[in-house]
Amino acid sequence: MNNFTIYEFPLNERIRLFMRLEQLFQQVDHFVAGASVWDSRAVISTLLDVLSLFSRNDLKSETLKELDRHSAALAKLTRTQPDIDHGKVETLLARLDALSKELYGNPGKIGVSLMENDLFKSISQRSTIPGGTCSFDLPAFHYWLQLDDAQRRRDLEEWILPFQAIRTAIDLLLNFIRSYGTPGLEIAATGFFQKTLDHTLPYQLLRVAIERGQPYFAEISGGKHRFTVRFMRPDATGRPVQCPEDVRFQLTCCLL
Repeated sequence: MNNFTIYEFPLNERIRLFMRLEQLFQQVDHFVAGASVWDSRAVISTLLDVLSLFSRNDLKSETLKELDRHSAALAKLTRTQPDIDHGKVETLLARLDALSKELYGNPGKIGVSLMENDLFKSISQRSTIPGGTCSFDLPAFHYWLQLDDAQRRRDLEEWILPFQAIRTAIDLLLNFIRSYGTPGLEIAATGFFQKTLDHTLPYQLLRVAIERGQPYFAEISGGKHRFTVRFMRPDATGRPVQCPEDVRFQLTCCLL
């Protein structure tokens, strides 16, 4: 799929949260590799977004529920499809079980130590103000930013560590979901496509793939019963407009 641009659309709130966290953790990976003060600032800003999601949602419980659901689905496959690779499934089940035990073994709310960190508290309070984390606003933050790169990197790695287990679990779950679906060729007449889903099946995610370089993007809306895809042309001077021509694309309805 390297020659395609893929647009994804989650079909329930749990997958929506997982995908938001996936993107935030990828941003952390990108900026933590940098050595500049601005990279460190970007990591802190992204971690504050992560903390915000964790403070508003019981993500540990949601992840454990999803791990249990996937374990049950894989166990069912071993009983109903004798021709599958049982060794591979057993390996996956063991990995899911290990992740569940690791998350159960972490007492309390994930990230609570970071939420209670005085530096993070002060940055969080000031970050709601445009430009509110200047050196005169937060001298303690300014001091930390002036530490050498090795020390800042050690601190960042320590602050990221509590999220490692749940991040691994979320990455594994999303990879499972993305792999359980077969792409099919579809045509959006005059840039519009609509499909009804079987509500008795546990659809989790939609994936729309179009060839790179095409002059439009996919705008997906809907829910677990019905969805629509509109292919829109950007307009530098106004709002995007729907393509007037038919658009060929690949659609994957992922369920597990």
